[in-house]
Amino acid sequence: MTTRHPPAIDDESLVAALRLAAGRDPVPAHVLAEARAAFALRVPGASTAAPVATAVPAGVRSSEEARLLRFTVGALVVELEIVPVDGLVDLAGQVSPLPEAGTTVEVRTPHLTESREVSATGQFAVTGLPPGWFSVVCRRPGHGPVVTSWTRIRP
Repeated sequence: MTTRHPPAIDDESLVAALRLAAGRDPVPAHVLAEARAAFALRVPGASTAAPVATAVPAGVRSSEEARLLRFTVGALVVELEIVPVDGLVDLAGQVSPLPEAGTTVEVRTPHLTESREVSATGQFAVTGLPPGWFSVVCRRPGHGPVVTSWTRIRP
């Protein structure tokens, strides 16, 4: 009985076949656009503040209405309170330890960025955000930027 084996393919032929296949199935334009948009959201040289579990303190707002988040990196803490209002989202935050003059935050969504100067007590607020993904960038004079991980907010 004779056994038939498929012809062997050398490396050059395999690479040429892969190149041909790649040329016939280009990346869709909308995928390239989304990739470029995601790349534009990066903050070079930034440290990422990791989320830390928080409990809703007694006497603050109802846990059904407000969501509290805390992010830390090193000694820096960014605390956020997220409150749904008429299908949109209000965000109030505090940076600690007390920030130096000129400290700013950027509350970013994939489609818009709202910048605020942080008060002397470390507080800031942004109202009327669309629901969806957001991240906060904290910029302090003399320090590298700090970004929170992306978090999804719902009204």
